[in-house]
Amino acid sequence: MTLLLQQITTGFMLGSIYVTVAVAFTLTIGVLNFLNFTIPAIFMITGMIAWAAAAYGFPFGVDGGISWPLALFMGVTAAVFASLIVERFTFRYLRIRHGDATEHAIPLVSSLGFLIIFENLVLIAFGSEAHSFPEKFKSDFYIGEIIIGLPQLASLAISLVVVAFLSWVLKTTSIGRALRAIAENPDTASLLGIDVQRIVPLVFLFSGLLCGVAGVLFVVNYSDVSAFMGDEVGTKAIAAMVLGGLGSIWGAIAGGLIVGLLEALSIHFFGADTVNVAVWGTLLIVIIIKPSGLFGASRIGKGKL
Repeated sequence: MTLLLQQITTGFMLGSIYVTVAVAFTLTIGVLNFLNFTIPAIFMITGMIAWAAAAYGFPFGVDGGISWPLALFMGVTAAVFASLIVERFTFRYLRIRHGDATEHAIPLVSSLGFLIIFENLVLIAFGSEAHSFPEKFKSDFYIGEIIIGLPQLASLAISLVVVAFLSWVLKTTSIGRALRAIAENPDTASLLGIDVQRIVPLVFLFSGLLCGVAGVLFVVNYSDVSAFMGDEVGTKAIAAMVLGGLGSIWGAIAGGLIVGLLEALSIHFFGADTVNVAVWGTLLIVIIIKPSGLFGASRIGKGKL
């Protein structure tokens, strides 16, 4: 029983990483009806830039690297900057050319192109091997016989606080109301006086920031980074988003925690090779029974966020 409780605890802690990335996916698909495939790459950029800065002082060339808080901050900054580049050359470009980028598949395909470009740029710069972050964040405490890592607990708390703050922004602030209006109908939002060209980049800024936070939490908890670190996390986050319900932020939270729990328990009972079967099998069962997900509505952008 103690071992089972330990795995459940580990699953919830792991789920905190998936939660933050799933909310980044949810934000773009809920507001813009746009599945942003670059999110795993932006998550990866955070970890790789933070590692390079801490290990080698990249891009400043500081001998022996720079302090880990500054390195992590640089990783988050790089994630936000990369996300804004994607917005400029995918969604905004198509909207200027055609009036409504959400009606075209080109932003989807071009975001996939950015994913490949970002990954290969990192491969060229830093290689394909895994790297270990210089600073080790290991500190545990015990509740009975259950071991809880302080970095993991902090990750779960930070993820929930960040998502709760984002939900508050969307529900109560003028920017949040503008984003929800765009989610309902971009053309009507423009007629109501909302500057869509100014508001839409905020979606990418928020999603980049969420990816940056998730990347930092991953580095703090697991230390190892690589050019492919976003692939596994990204696919699990998509599963979490769909499981919780497309466009539902709190659904993404529930989905992320469920995916983390499924991963930990499947490893415990059946071995690591069964993780994908457990996660994606559960997802298929849920969407067969309830296609909108656990907390989703029927249409993206309608009554969401």
